[in-house]
Amino acid sequence: MLERVKAALPALPPAEQRVAKLLLNDARGFANLPVSELADRAHVSKPTVVRFCRSVGYDGLADFKRKLAGSVNEGVPFVHRAVDEDEKPGDLIVKVVDNAVAALLHYRNDAASHAFERAINALAESARNNRRIEFYGVGNSGIVAQDAQHKFFRLGINTAACSDGHVQLMSATMLQAGDCAVVISNSGRSRDLLDAAEIARKKGATIIIITASGSPLAALGQSQGQILLAVDHPEDYDRYSPMVSRLLHLIAVDILTTGVALRLGQTLRPMLQEIKRNLRSKRYAN
Repeated sequence: MLERVKAALPALPPAEQRVAKLLLNDARGFANLPVSELADRAHVSKPTVVRFCRSVGYDGLADFKRKLAGSVNEGVPFVHRAVDEDEKPGDLIVKVVDNAVAALLHYRNDAASHAFERAINALAESARNNRRIEFYGVGNSGIVAQDAQHKFFRLGINTAACSDGHVQLMSATMLQAGDCAVVISNSGRSRDLLDAAEIARKKGATIIIITASGSPLAALGQSQGQILLAVDHPEDYDRYSPMVSRLLHLIAVDILTTGVALRLGQTLRPMLQEIKRNLRSKRYAN
């Protein structure tokens, strides 16, 4: 929630910005204070506090404070937003799975199909012309980049994954017009990824960015000729063990892979069949 407010802050009217800053300075206190005291502390009217809540996507102050309280009063910080320290395994199963499913369904409704269409077209065009497709990510996002490379590699595409900042800079420097760089980041604030994306852009490559909207990396993806696949979720980007963000990024990669495979069409079938035949020799049991 706080990340959403930070992203929306520049576009808010001045009075609502004061409410937003009050929230960002003390989110826990904001969740517990009555509207009259919130208005006094922000030097605004009570209706302005309500308008602020609606401006950032909630039904009103009650809805905003209820969800804010759930966000700031977490039982196990940096691990999972939905569980408490004394959870039983059966409850963990339900909560972790339900949290993931809810995030996936929310993303299904919010994902921008036109941005995915542009990304799929750019990737398919690079593949047809045997151009390079590079996947960049660091930390947890580096693992997603490796998964993306594995999926595109199986389509016979000239691709690589880089999770080291120095290698990313060297890779981006070698890109040219017609190539694609897919940059994956939960926070959208990694200096390594920002530097690599900017270099790739200057070299004329198409940049496809999978990250949270409102982040510095997302702003780069919204520049001329580049593509932003916004992935927003309730998981704070500084969480020690991110879960939902990883699942959503993997889903975005699967959508891209499936779309590119469909664009390439029948040309893939003979190769994929041959790969399947060769892999059968690696099976040790019927």
